Amino acid sequence: MSYRLGVDVGGTFTDLLLVDEKTGQLYTAKVPSTPDDASIGVFNGIERVCGNAGIDPNEITSVMHGTTIATNTILTGTGAKVGLVTTKGYRQVLQIARSFVPGGLGGWVIYNKSNPLAPLALTIFVWIFLMNLMDLIPVDWLPTAAMYGGYWLGFVDDPHDVYMKVVPTTDLNTTFALSLSVFALIIIYSIKYKGVKGFAKEMTFTPFNHWALIPVNFVLESITLLAKPASLALRLFGNLYAGELIFILIAMIGFWQLPAHFAWAVFHILVITLQAFIFMMLTIVYLSMASSEH
Repeated sequence: MSYRLGVDVGGTFTDLLLVDEKTGQLYTAKVPSTPDDASIGVFNGIERVCGNAGIDPNEITSVMHGTTIATNTILTGTGAKVGLVTTKGYRQVLQIARSFVPGGLGGWVIYNKSNPLAPLALTIFVWIFLMNLMDLIPVDWLPTAAMYGGYWLGFVDDPHDVYMKVVPTTDLNTTFALSLSVFALIIIYSIKYKGVKGFAKEMTFTPFNHWALIPVNFVLESITLLAKPASLALRLFGNLYAGELIFILIAMIGFWQLPAHFAWAVFHILVITLQAFIFMMLTIVYLSMASSEH
């Protein structure tokens, strides 16, 4: 077994946090600081925290050390200017340095680099953006081409038998298919990072941590879980469907449809981009929540 140790040397006390890397169990210790020789207090703390955990100090594989002396120097700006350079694959060190990790000493010690979501997020954004972009094509061009193309190719006897919906995201089937894919990823991420037992516990003991309220917790958490894909699907569908209706209404006003169509198309570029961005960001948020403690 291996352990990680975090040490915080203060002016009065020295705090230590020991983490079992296999189980995640935490052990703490607090000993008086020794200003004349800080190492004495650190060694006293190591002896105590290892005693609490029942391990040999040789089982500690890494030690992280901090002191309020350095913190005060940074806060007052009296130290020398330094730079932090990281090699490829260790950019998360910068996130730790900027405190973009869970708060407190525990967050600094047990922080683990997670798999990047950027490839998934960009795939979702580009895919939805391109589907939304179809809304800028004049509403009758592609349906008319499909009608007469199907008729000329002999697929139908009457051109009006052909039905074509140009913008995929104005169809609830498409938006729900996208959101259900995200929903499946939420379940997968939850079980991957929390385990089946942890996921079941989250569904039954949150927000009320009492066995008698398990049915209530399960109903509340189920509604919360199901609301995520439903909100993704309905938000995307509603905005794009409304935009398509406005294009259709503009097409019915005759000659003046050209400037009106252009004006709405320019504004609609913002809408289609924003909706793709919102879907992407909410997916990231939901997956981040699924991969972290409740």
